[in-house]
Amino acid sequence: MIDVQKSTILVVDDTPDNLKLISGLLKDTYKVKIATNGESALEIAQSTFPPDLILLDIMMPEMDGYEVCMRLKNDINTAHIPVIFLTAKTEVSDETKGLEMGAVDYISKPINPLILLSRVKIHLTEKKMHDFLNDKNSFLENEVKKRTAEINAIQDVTIHAMASLAETRDSDTGHHIRRTQHYLKLLAEKMRFHPRFSDFLDDDNIIDALFKSAPLHDIGKIGIPDSVLLKPGRFEPEEFEIMKRHPELGRNAILHAERELGIEVPFLKYAKEIAYAHQEKWDGSGYPLGISGDDIPISARLMAVADVYDALISRRVYKDGMSHEQAVQIMIEGRGTHFDSDIVDAFLELQEDFKKIAAKFADSDEDLVRSCVI
Repeated sequence: MIDVQKSTILVVDDTPDNLKLISGLLKDTYKVKIATNGESALEIAQSTFPPDLILLDIMMPEMDGYEVCMRLKNDINTAHIPVIFLTAKTEVSDETKGLEMGAVDYISKPINPLILLSRVKIHLTEKKMHDFLNDKNSFLENEVKKRTAEINAIQDVTIHAMASLAETRDSDTGHHIRRTQHYLKLLAEKMRFHPRFSDFLDDDNIIDALFKSAPLHDIGKIGIPDSVLLKPGRFEPEEFEIMKRHPELGRNAILHAERELGIEVPFLKYAKEIAYAHQEKWDGSGYPLGISGDDIPISARLMAVADVYDALISRRVYKDGMSHEQAVQIMIEGRGTHFDSDIVDAFLELQEDFKKIAAKFADSDEDLVRSCVI
């Protein structure tokens, strides 16, 4: 049983006898406030301690009950207060008008005490139930937001922890993981309006998932021997064949993690695609599967552009980083062979933003200077 004790009732009427009568009926059960005109009623309703229910006369000078009700319902701070009209107007049209304005009930004068008390109790009970449910829903919504934030944080920590394992194996990569993550997001946001990509990228959650997943593109390097991974020079053919295993190793590492959990983890879907297919080429000459064109997942096609551009401008033990202009020329040469042409076109439009990302996450002062002056 919901307790209606101590609820506050505001009685609005310009006739003292009516106020005395109604207050007398209510005062033993409720706290009663009175107002003799519409302005006073609005002030009380908008105060720090508003009433729980309003009994409102219709026929009042200056501001009638209809206008008071309309102003109450148009104010977000008072719209929730139930209004019961009290009036000598008995036409159905009058009652209909009041209910259409938002009143919850309509009681005709002269007042029947039993009807008044019964209606007040019913509507206070309904309001308290409604308030309780609203509070409960607000609590649950806050809990959902809190749990979602915790899950997102766990996802971020998991991905970065896994990515850091690969990064520690290859110290030359520096901020490569961070840069490519931001390049990919930049490209995805640009391509979401392209007709070939809009169906896939029409959801902010997809782009967020791609951004989260991008750091795992080279997770498979964990399984590459140091003699190959850390070689200070170009690979021999047999060494390159070993290096070409890292996409499959990366995909398998994520699959293994999912099997250990016993479920398929939705946010790792794109991580698997990116890890496995970011070395595929548009013309089918990439690896590990040699797939081509639209058979390559969009996530991996975006990653390929981000990854290759950063590899070109980054300094390694066996090479200096290229200038931005040199890297752009190579990207253009790979348009339609190595890369999806439309993604390269987007990259060309975003060149200045790519340079800003490269500068923000530069591996060294030398790289920073080069990114700022090219």
